[in-house]
Amino acid sequence: MRITRIETFLVPPRWLFCRVETDEGVTGWGEPVVEGRAEVVRAAVQVLAEYLVGQDPLRVQDHWQVLSKGGFYRGGPVLSSAVAGLDQALWDIAGKAYGAPVHALLGGPVRDTVRVYAWIGGDEPGELREQAAEQAAAGFTAVKMNAAGRTPALTSPAETAAVVERIAAVREVLGPHRDVAVDFHGRFTPASARRVLAELAPLHPLFAEEPLLPDQGHLLPALVAASPVPIATGERLYGRGEFLPALTAGIAVAQPDLSHAGGISEVHRIASLAETFGAQLAPHCPLGPIALAASLQIGFATPNFLIQEQSRGIHYNKDADLLSYVVDTEPFRFVDGLARRSTLPGLGVIVDEEAVRAADRRGHAWRNPVWRHPDGSFAEW
Repeated sequence: MRITRIETFLVPPRWLFCRVETDEGVTGWGEPVVEGRAEVVRAAVQVLAEYLVGQDPLRVQDHWQVLSKGGFYRGGPVLSSAVAGLDQALWDIAGKAYGAPVHALLGGPVRDTVRVYAWIGGDEPGELREQAAEQAAAGFTAVKMNAAGRTPALTSPAETAAVVERIAAVREVLGPHRDVAVDFHGRFTPASARRVLAELAPLHPLFAEEPLLPDQGHLLPALVAASPVPIATGERLYGRGEFLPALTAGIAVAQPDLSHAGGISEVHRIASLAETFGAQLAPHCPLGPIALAASLQIGFATPNFLIQEQSRGIHYNKDADLLSYVVDTEPFRFVDGLARRSTLPGLGVIVDEEAVRAADRRGHAWRNPVWRHPDGSFAEW
């Protein structure tokens, strides 16, 4: 079997898909994207395709090595995301060729269901009680929300109290038997993060995500030591080398993104690395159905797996949603907040190719917001 063609599709709301075709009629799908820079990743996939076309698709690990390390300059979000999507597609082909789901190729399932959570509140948290109640009624046992919108360098008493009050409102709705995770989104300075984390402890968040920016990793050990709330991070880390300092710092939850951190091949290795530090895996995935399908395959095969993010109804999805480009929605039917293990070969998702091609003709040019503080200075989004 040989790879004959690689195509990319820019599909709303903000996604990029790739399709890898072989001369034996077996095709694989992947989701290589950097949100807000999808066109740049598309160009990177086209460059990497120069190597892959004509190759045996089943040499997945060897291709990962060449795609990731074959250039003198390595790493970063664009290259790692391009590799990630192609890696997903190659695993999809491998599963279809061998007649097995990817989790079987990774050593077999360690669980039959994967717990998933739902997003509430949007970028600047609002209507939280209603949304939390709606997700609980839908069967979800966990939700995630942003801690705050634009955040000053040092939060005032009122601003700190507002964060706590929002999360307290959600905790009241959910009760003690469901979970709320809090995303700081890198919007807090280290000092403000410490201040807020201490106040949140009585509300027992599942974890506090990205309390520091990724380039402040040298400050993680002190923050982890001071925090009574489990710390999670990793959506903007792209390989084992970048996760190692965070794990050494003592984070409780590693959050690699299957569309950013080198795909299934690398995230599987990150999960094993995290296990040696007693950390759990909770893949980042506010993206499309292919990225989620890849994440679920990892979840079914990973002993130290905690919970899975998914994008159904998320505030980014304006022109399409998680189910817009799939033929069979069953793999994404969550019962009691759980995704059940599929035995479909490959990634276990059947892509609606006609819908994808039609969407690509419309395309998109999604960009993340640029925020500013009241004085006009740049604010972290």
